[in-house]
Amino acid sequence: MVRCTKEEALATRHRLLDAAERVFAEKGVSRTSLHDIAQAAGVSRGAIYWHFKNKADLFNAMMDRITLPMEDTLQRIGLDAGRDPLVELQRAILDAMRKIATDERTRRVFEVATLKVEYVEELLAVKERHLQCYVKNSSQIQRSLEQAAAHLAMPLRLPPQVAAQGLHALMVGLIHTWLLAPTSFELVGVASQAVTTYLVGLGLLPMPT
Repeated sequence: MVRCTKEEALATRHRLLDAAERVFAEKGVSRTSLHDIAQAAGVSRGAIYWHFKNKADLFNAMMDRITLPMEDTLQRIGLDAGRDPLVELQRAILDAMRKIATDERTRRVFEVATLKVEYVEELLAVKERHLQCYVKNSSQIQRSLEQAAAHLAMPLRLPPQVAAQGLHALMVGLIHTWLLAPTSFELVGVASQAVTTYLVGLGLLPMPT
């Protein structure tokens, strides 16, 4: 009986997150109320407060469901000493781009997070989460670049922190631009060329012929 109750609670939680994705995408985060989400999920408003403290908590849970696997991929880079950290970094970036481009749920969540959220007072926790993700991902990119330079026994052409910030900004810019007009360019292909060119500029890859 207890197991059934837990399963039902988990199902309700996912139903709420599914509804939040749809309503946030349709109305924007600031204009969406918890009542809107409860109604879309077919549950009472009290059910939301059983699972989430407020709208920001619900939003962050929605993001975690999609982005944590990608962040975990970045965090695992360099754990296997037998693998080339630069190859792992490139693969992690392109895998993330591919998932955004091909998976409807991932694309919808990133569109909400990128284009349809305002950092108003009730969503300051969302801003804090975005900043934490930026710091964590940039730090992992920096470690990967430093490991790649050490693997090649050569210095980076930029300070590691600056190099990481530049690569992170390149990724975010590509995603943001593609979400504005998904048919304007092929995200994975352009990302692959752009990242390769950036790494060539850092001296980590040879100039393509």
